Amino acid sequence: MSSQRPVFFISDGTGITAETIGHALLTQFEGVSFDTQRIPFVDTYDKAQQAAERIRQRGALCGQRPIVVNTVVDGTLTDIIAESGALILDVFRPFISPLEAELAQPRQPRVNKAHAVVDYNAYEARINATNYALTHDDGIDVHYDDADVILVGVSRSGKTPTCLYLALHFGVKAANYPLTEEDLEGRELPKRLRPYRKKLFALTIDPERLRQVREARRPGSRYAKIETCRSEVAQAEALFRQENLPVLSTTHTSIEEIASKLMSTLGIERQLY
Repeated sequence: MSSQRPVFFISDGTGITAETIGHALLTQFEGVSFDTQRIPFVDTYDKAQQAAERIRQRGALCGQRPIVVNTVVDGTLTDIIAESGALILDVFRPFISPLEAELAQPRQPRVNKAHAVVDYNAYEARINATNYALTHDDGIDVHYDDADVILVGVSRSGKTPTCLYLALHFGVKAANYPLTEEDLEGRELPKRLRPYRKKLFALTIDPERLRQVREARRPGSRYAKIETCRSEVAQAEALFRQENLPVLSTTHTSIEEIASKLMSTLGIERQLY
């Protein structure tokens, strides 16, 4: 029997909402190991039955009652899923009745509405921001006039995924600039970045974690040696202090938290799409 508690994120859409909220809930319980699975697009009677059977079997196999974080809007399908014997945490149910009372009208359940394209201008902004992040990745394009933010740091410190997250979720045009050996040896802000000082946000990382990331990318290389990582991080952090740049360590920080702190620090106000 498994010591991990089975958890299912179930939705009639993508399951992104259920998974995001579910993970936020699970992190509140330290010392408990969870085995999480996402089951999206449960929008028919047959799919609900299949999901229930899958949950039931998993519970029997590990000897523990499964937990279901559910965002299926059809109550009939939720009832079928509940027949699995799992603990059902319905994300929407606690909020629907108070909202119906406050707005004086019943809800109109719509499948996958949360992630539908309802504002085409906002959607286009996200696409444009994503294209911008891709074309301005790792200093490929250095035309930073349109950038909302420019992330600077040593190679593999988390700049690219943060740029893409900012683009996809907030429509923020984020570029990134990897500090090279030449930049670090120069001990001053690279010339191409100086005109954009107010847009700069620095990322750093623990050298040992950096070694692990680089080793996975280029095993056995000088690039991945701990001595190289320590030297680059130390020089980069000294540069950030000298230039008085806002800095955040990505070692134990999620991309979501990095993005939130970055936007708050630079005063970038955007809604989560």
